[in-house]
Amino acid sequence: MTERSETVTAFLGDTQLASGSREAVTRTLEDRYPGDLGSILVFDDASGKLTDLDYWDAAKTVPVPSAGRPRLGVKAREVTLLPRHWDWLAAQPGGASAALRRLVESAVREAPSLAQRRDAAYHFMSHMCGDRPGYEEALRALYRDEDGAFDAIVAAWPDDVRTHIGHLLHR
Repeated sequence: MTERSETVTAFLGDTQLASGSREAVTRTLEDRYPGDLGSILVFDDASGKLTDLDYWDAAKTVPVPSAGRPRLGVKAREVTLLPRHWDWLAAQPGGASAALRRLVESAVREAPSLAQRRDAAYHFMSHMCGDRPGYEEALRALYRDEDGAFDAIVAAWPDDVRTHIGHLLHR
């Protein structure tokens, strides 16, 4: 299962319009570009893939106070583990659920691998750069770890596009 990134970046042609949380980018695009949202491309920053924003939900992001206990968005699901795993989890401070949450949060905070960063750059480049001079050579250099050759090839590409590729590669 692929999770959506917490951040996205929007482009109109070769110009970066906004980058940040989905909600913030949605609000920015609705405020600054009303009626022109169809020609804007939005990319998930974790995967580099095109993504959609739900423009109708931007106004619903303001929390509405309610009586009683607040909803935490918790979803109960089944997890299958061996008995020794359950024993270890039960012995952890806060119990099994708290230990699993800590493990998941720790994994989420880890930096993406080099392969994941390259793939994100590839997905972005396939949409934004496929018809640019040196595109195929740039991809070959990217996957061969030839940073100097890659940088030389993309040097003539638009600044915002090049900058976002660097952001995806964590350069």
